[in-house]
Parts: sequence; C-alpha cells; structure tokens
Amino acid sequence: MEPYPVSFSVDYPDRPLNRASSAFRLFTIIPIAIVIGLLEHANPSYRSGGSNDTWFMVGTAGGTVIAPLVLMLLFRQKYPRWWYDWNLELARFGNRVTAYGLLMDDTYPSTDEHQSVRLEYPEVQGPELHRWLPLVKWFLAIPHYIVLAFLWLAVFFVVIVVWFTILFTGRYPRGMFEFIEGVLRWGNRVGGYAFALVTDKYPPFSLSA
Repeated sequence: MEPYPVSFSVDYPDRPLNRASSAFRLFTIIPIAIVIGLLEHANPSYRSGGSNDTWFMVGTAGGTVIAPLVLMLLFRQKYPRWWYDWNLELARFGNRVTAYGLLMDDTYPSTDEHQSVRLEYPEVQGPELHRWLPLVKWFLAIPHYIVLAFLWLAVFFVVIVVWFTILFTGRYPRGMFEFIEGVLRWGNRVGGYAFALVTDKYPPFSLSA
C-alpha cells in the first residue's frame, strides 16, 4: 500500500526516563505551553481605513493559515511557500510540546530543533491540488473528528497508567507508546488533509504508519 503523504513518528525512548521530570510534567510544561498557546491563537491585525479604522482577524485554526490559503488555492491554485513552511513548522512545534506532555520524551521541547518527533508534509505548490476540495475538506473529515475524540479519551487514561509506570520503573511501555504515537499520527494526517491542505488523499482510519 502506498504510504500516506503526511508522515509522523516519535522515537521510542529505549532508556530510563527522568522520573522527577515525568512526575512534575504538568508544571514543567507550562512555560512552553504558553509559547505554543500564543502562537496558536489567531492574531488580530490593525487596518487603517480613514475614519473607519477596523480590526480584523486572519483566518486561522490553531495558528494554521487556512482562510487565505483556501482562497489562494481556489482562485490561483497556488500554495505560497512561506505559508507552507509556517504551517509545517508550527505543526512540528506543537507535536513536540504534545509528545513532551504525554511523557513520550523527557527532553524539553525545542522551538526549532526536531528532536525525537518527525512530521513531514508532501511538497506542494498548488496546481497538483484539486481547486474545489479545500472548501469541503473540513466537512469530509467529520468522521475522523468523531473517532479521534474517543481515541483521545483513551489516550487520557493510558497516560495516567504510563505516568505511574514511569514513576515506578522509569520506562515507557512500548505498546502504550505505539498506541499514543498512532493517535498522534492519525490526528496529523487529518490536520494535513483538512486544515494544512497539503494533500487531497483522504486520511486512512488507521493508527499504523
């Protein structure tokens, strides 16, 4: 089977993890969580219009450039490179923070280095993407949202078990690690399809690579 265009993986920490860092992860993650939270918030921009000065919001979802990109693909079939780079690097950064929060790595998330998390989007310029699909991809992905909601509920309970396991053994159970990695992979595929708009290939209902 041809691999899905959006690829994601996390290096398994086949070593003793830092128990103190894992025990207080809810607190140690706060500074970097604030950083990613600020980046993922839609930023208001000021536009001068004479006597009718107005504020407007750039169309984003989780910091990802979406509304301007949909219009660009619809009317010009062009995916500006800097929008592509922004969407990819923001997704990479967000995944590093998420993996750290889920105890998958005890190295503090970097704002630029890839570390143990790998996320790749296919190279796109625009003409290879369907002109009209960006208008409905978010809607077509609704079944995935539903499944992912249940999967993330399962992740919540799995991470609780992992937390206690690391405290007592210093190790991350591989089966639980692969399950959480699979949920993250699934979510990134949906994000690349429905929001980053880097592929027209519908995401598989699968945790596997």
